[in-house]
Amino acid sequence: MHRTILFVLAAFLAYPAHAEQSGPPAWAFETSDVPVDPAFTFGTLPNGMRYVLRENHTPEGTVLVRLRIGSGSLEETDQERGLAHFVEHMAFNGSAHVPEGEMVKLLEREGLAFGADTNASTGFESTTYKLDLPRADPKLLDTALMLMRETASELTLSDAAIARERGVVLAEKRDRTNYALKETEDEWAFVAPGARYPQRLPIGTEETLQAADAARLRGFYRRAYVPSNAVLVVVGAIDVPQVEAAIRARFGDWSGPPAPAEPDAGPVNLGRRGETDIYLDPALSERVTVTSLSPWTDEPDTVAQRRQNLLEGIGYAAINRRLETIARSEDAPYRGAGFGTGHIFKEGRATNFIVDALDGKWRQGLVAAVREWRRALAYGFSPAEMAEQVARNRQAQENAARSADTRSNAVLVNAVEQLLDNDLVPATPRSALERFEEFAPAITPEAVLAALRADAAPLDDPLIRFQGRVAPEGGAKALRAAWDELMAEKISAPTAAPTGSFAYTEFGTPGTVVADTVEPRTGIREVRFANGVRLNLKRTSLEADRIRFQLNLDGGDLLATAERPLATAMVGSLPSGGLGKHSQDELTSLLAGHSVSLNLASGADTFVSGGITTPRDLELQLDLLAAALTDPGFRREGEVRYRREMANWFLRKDATPASALDAAIGGILSDDDPRFTVQPSIAYQKLRYADLRDTLADRFERGAIELALVGDLDEEEAIALVGKTLGALPAREPDFLPREDARDRPFTADRAPRSVLHTGEPDQALVRLTWPTTDDSDAAEVQRLELLERVAQIELTEEIREKLGKAYSPGVRSAPSRAWRGYGTFALTASVDVADLDATRAAIASVVARLASEPVSDDTLERARHPLLESYDNALKSNAGWLQLAARAQSEGFRIGRFLAAKDVIRSIDPIELQATAARYLGLGAAVEVLALPAPRQ
Repeated sequence: MHRTILFVLAAFLAYPAHAEQSGPPAWAFETSDVPVDPAFTFGTLPNGMRYVLRENHTPEGTVLVRLRIGSGSLEETDQERGLAHFVEHMAFNGSAHVPEGEMVKLLEREGLAFGADTNASTGFESTTYKLDLPRADPKLLDTALMLMRETASELTLSDAAIARERGVVLAEKRDRTNYALKETEDEWAFVAPGARYPQRLPIGTEETLQAADAARLRGFYRRAYVPSNAVLVVVGAIDVPQVEAAIRARFGDWSGPPAPAEPDAGPVNLGRRGETDIYLDPALSERVTVTSLSPWTDEPDTVAQRRQNLLEGIGYAAINRRLETIARSEDAPYRGAGFGTGHIFKEGRATNFIVDALDGKWRQGLVAAVREWRRALAYGFSPAEMAEQVARNRQAQENAARSADTRSNAVLVNAVEQLLDNDLVPATPRSALERFEEFAPAITPEAVLAALRADAAPLDDPLIRFQGRVAPEGGAKALRAAWDELMAEKISAPTAAPTGSFAYTEFGTPGTVVADTVEPRTGIREVRFANGVRLNLKRTSLEADRIRFQLNLDGGDLLATAERPLATAMVGSLPSGGLGKHSQDELTSLLAGHSVSLNLASGADTFVSGGITTPRDLELQLDLLAAALTDPGFRREGEVRYRREMANWFLRKDATPASALDAAIGGILSDDDPRFTVQPSIAYQKLRYADLRDTLADRFERGAIELALVGDLDEEEAIALVGKTLGALPAREPDFLPREDARDRPFTADRAPRSVLHTGEPDQALVRLTWPTTDDSDAAEVQRLELLERVAQIELTEEIREKLGKAYSPGVRSAPSRAWRGYGTFALTASVDVADLDATRAAIASVVARLASEPVSDDTLERARHPLLESYDNALKSNAGWLQLAARAQSEGFRIGRFLAAKDVIRSIDPIELQATAARYLGLGAAVEVLALPAPRQ
């Protein structure tokens, strides 16, 4: 919705349409003065099923299909908890015309990968089935509609299939149970004790899932899966009249009772005051949440309501901006803070004030944050604050309007989902911009403050909730006393913050171009400046008004050594240190209203900065990149923030099996080579920007640079702008340094099983087998391993998930290195119950042995190959795909040829060749097995 929602939920049920019956309108826009985007086609079949269609060609030649059932876990009875989600699982397990186990295989043969392109989700109020079609051919679309029709009313739901799937559902429940979920459950129970929604987590309960049988699932299925409770959405490269006719033919005979009544999510006792909750978990950093409940307000989507929402949203954003400024200060008193109001379904509203404190310093954080919040509500906002927020809103509206013609299928589907979930009318971005500009003069400090005061519930005698690792000294009484004292304080007026302008616009004499060619197969323009800077340009029409960029600077993790393994560890925090002339917080205000970003990451052999800008902001973005290289700030506030976040990471790193294993695996596989091993916590606390400056200074001053720009750009203008920024810098090294002596990465020779301990749930375990493979110097071998990954994923899923029901989402990953000579890995991972470890290990061994000893079937190979080929076909239908190709087009131009030849290589791989690849690498004795096991309970 329009608010900053710091409470967890904001969802509404759409009114179902009943054909030829009186009642609520079929669509929210029918009673709104917000004009709906006319490019959508909305319809309702005689049986009450609704549909939304839209022709769209971004990405080209693809289609998204969604079937939304307007019931989720809130529809369940006490005996049905988890059955909405269980039925979702059963949609993939047999129907009248698709035998059990065949739906996923059918789609894989058509190029849809399970999980990535074929999926479903269940929430509190709806269940959605999702098919992402890689091609728009009529046959595939007809297959998609057939499968959605099967899901609608033809599921078999046999006891035998339910019994087989039960283990998968229970495995998903086990995997999702962690400290974060348990904390959320406690929060809901505190805010709304006795309400329905805290008792209706979509995953359900162990008791109801174990008791689920065909009779119970069919009862829910027949009650909820009815035409008047369903909406079919098809967006993409379609002929709308033809698809509309196909929907009528496919779904016209579906019949059923009226949609179930909208279930209650409450009750929520809005009169509760003065209660306190303390929740402790070793994985949780300190947070204080102050909440006041108020009645739910019906706010239909109208022009007037959107204006009110805008005023309120700007008010919340302005307060949160002040709180952000404090969090970015040197020795900040808290890690973060926020203020907002959101709906609790249709049962009430929650106004929340949240402070993420430093451990042991909740009072310090609360004092600083509350004083600033009260100051804003008491004295209001400055014109400069309003100008910053208006600029951000205008930027968002302008960007949306300028790129409207190339919105992706996913963006348009999301707009439909907002209509169905929140009754928000999908208007055109251009009309939204016009309404914003018409209203903008009315966005004054006085109007914003009045709207904010009217919307936010007073935090008088509120609910107070503390979470953390250790209870606050003094307990609930201390929390309440601190709040009361702060609310009784006299608040002084704010002081005006200084304003200025961006200080980096001149970098010397513009550089001259010394080479300018076009790569003939891709049209990527390759430019080199006299100072050595490389520029790769690819103009596309895939995203109107958008330019993606990626800058690679020589260096990266290759600069780390055994003696200085953390040499580049702080690189990602460098933007927090701002620039020499501007702090990060000052940059936030100075750059408001502009689509620019400043980030930096340490890759294996380069430092990388990337993002999205617009043609009108390209110059500013290039100024920002050049400033980051020539005058990085290294301000102490960024250094302090890094150390605080690392301290919190160490306290949380073993809280789940996956996080514990991820923290340990680098050291295990490398025989504790310091470069690839997590160092003791104290080593990170000793890091300073002064050391980072020493590491980076030479690279920032002289390191080779390659910049790629892809999108809606004017090539000549882009060359000129790069020339006056990066091209104007002093001479760089002409090439990325090979650093051959730093490219060795060991893989342990010790094949003894290892284990790491986690502090999560006592029934959770994780098993990972990792084999050494090779680097990516042999393109054909990379493709063979890539296809083997897909085949192994299918085989592992069928063995462990479908046959044994032991794991929800086993995974396979091939990772040949681009930087480490001769190094690569192939890993199989499964999250299982501790009691099922032996069976799971045996199943993995069986899969691996089979892959290495016998050819896979032609059908399995095609089910793996077809989605992989489709991914290559669609890779250059987005600017993101082109950017991957253009990023190193000059320094690693061979990758272009590899990419273009990849499909032919993949098509040529036969079962015998794939078996040989598996035999070459996946010997059972060649893997390093690591188990993540629960630590003994104290």
